[in-house]
Amino acid sequence: MTAITRFAPSPTGYLHLGHAASALFCAKQAGLDGRFLLRIEDIDQTRCRPEFLSAIYEDLAWLGLRWEDPVRIQSDHFADYQNVLDRLTEMGLLYPCFCTRKDIQAEVARIGNAPHGPDGALYPGTCRHCSATERAERIEAGESYALRLDMDGAIKQAGPELVWFDRALGKQIATPQIFGDVVLARKDTPTSYHLSVTHDDHLQGVTLVTRGQDLFFASHLHRLLQELLGYDVPEYHHHGLLTGADGKRFAKRDKSKTLRSMREDGTTPPQVSELTQLT
Repeated sequence: MTAITRFAPSPTGYLHLGHAASALFCAKQAGLDGRFLLRIEDIDQTRCRPEFLSAIYEDLAWLGLRWEDPVRIQSDHFADYQNVLDRLTEMGLLYPCFCTRKDIQAEVARIGNAPHGPDGALYPGTCRHCSATERAERIEAGESYALRLDMDGAIKQAGPELVWFDRALGKQIATPQIFGDVVLARKDTPTSYHLSVTHDDHLQGVTLVTRGQDLFFASHLHRLLQELLGYDVPEYHHHGLLTGADGKRFAKRDKSKTLRSMREDGTTPPQVSELTQLT
């Protein structure tokens, strides 16, 4: 089957060697007969900047990568994600959470030995049982809130064992409960990474999701959302992470390793390819 892959950076800084490794790996998996897509994940409008978006196009073209047009820019499609949220609401699987981080930390500390997941302590469910009247009144009063997924209800609706396939690790059984009642949208950010990426991969017909091992656990949650929404299930390949001499992952704040600075210093695309081999 012809592979359809996608590279999906966020324009919150200049691309670095780690991004180059991921983009080149993704394009390689598409092969000569596949399709390589570029998607701009810019849902965090407070951190994304136009100059970083322009640099993404410049850096990837400099590497010799070519992608299909049009590029899907997520901030142009907030209405799409709202429709997905509406569907989950109609299924009775979303609820507003008015807790601040301070509120959650205090409740977790009170409970003691709170269960933890990939993102830290799980949300203790403080707002899960608020009445419909209380929720409406607090929203009407202008309180900030997040929309959380009722994980127990979602798993019940999804049915028994959910599986997905990772090309590096084989068959996987999804355990989305490790995220607890995860946030899928906020009042000031109308979608989350988990919701938007799951929707877009389905919409764009992506058949192979390639991303770093640091996002491995996210696939457990995405598999649940796919089942709830009736979406196609792609294969996955969670590749290794590129690190520096100190063993730490490259970060956008490490300016000396941005593709922009390397290009200005005379580094060539073939040299970048040699430095960015992943499996």
